[in-house]
Amino acid sequence: MSLTDDSLPRDGETLDIILDGRIKLMQPKKGYRFSMDSVLVTGLTRTSPQDRVMDLGTGCGVIPLLLAIQHQVAHVTGIEIQESLVSIARRNVNLNGLSHLVRIIHGDLRTMPKGVVGSPITLVVSNPPYRELRSGRLNPDKEKAVARHEVLANLTDVVRAASRLLAHRGRLALIYPARRLPHLLSEVSQGGFAPRQLTLIHTNLETPAKLAHLESVKGGGEELQVSKPFAVYQMDGSYTAEMAAMYGDASAVS
Repeated sequence: MSLTDDSLPRDGETLDIILDGRIKLMQPKKGYRFSMDSVLVTGLTRTSPQDRVMDLGTGCGVIPLLLAIQHQVAHVTGIEIQESLVSIARRNVNLNGLSHLVRIIHGDLRTMPKGVVGSPITLVVSNPPYRELRSGRLNPDKEKAVARHEVLANLTDVVRAASRLLAHRGRLALIYPARRLPHLLSEVSQGGFAPRQLTLIHTNLETPAKLAHLESVKGGGEELQVSKPFAVYQMDGSYTAEMAAMYGDASAVS
C-alpha cells in the first residue's frame, strides 16, 4: 500500500503500532487516546465469524480494528460523535486496509436510527463514558471529557441505543467500573437485556476488582455465569499471559 497524506500522522498526532505490528494506529498526542479498557472489552467479548458488530463511541476506531483483525467478525461499524476522532478513525481504517470490513459513522448514538447500519447487527460493544459529571474535576480537554465523563451520553443512552439496534437474542458487551456494577446490572435489565456472562477484572489477583466486563442478551433468560477473575498484571508487574495475548504479544505467552 503506498503512503498518502491520510496514512501519515498529522501535526499533533502519533503513529502507534499494536497487536504485534498488525495494527497501525494514529492518535492525538494530547487529546483522547485509547486505553486498556478497549483492549479488555474486545478480548473478553465472545464473537463468531458471522457477527456484525456495532461499536458505540468508537473514538479513534481501535475496537473495530481489533475485532476485525483478532476476531475476524463479518463486519464492524463504529459510531463517534466527535468529528475530529471520526476523521482519525476513518484514516486508521484505510491505513490498515480494512475498509471492506470496517465502517465509521459520524453521529450521535442517542438519536441514531436503526436503519443507518443497513444489515442487522448481532453484537453491540461499548466502552462507555462512566465518570459522573458531579464526581471529580471535568477534564479540560474536550475529547477526553466527552470520552470519559457522562457529558454527551451515559450508560442509559448506550443501553437504549443497543436495544434499538439489536433484534431478540442480540448481544451487548460492556466494560464498566466494578464499583458501579449494581448500576450496570440495573441499567441493562431495565433496557430489556438479561446479564449472561460477568468477568471481574483486577490489576493483579491480590487487589480488589477494578473493572467489570458484562455480556447481556436482549430478551434472554435469568441465568448468569460468573467467570474466574481476570488479572492484568502478575505480581512482578509484567502482563499475565491472558493480557499479553490480548495485545498480541507472542513472546510473552510462549
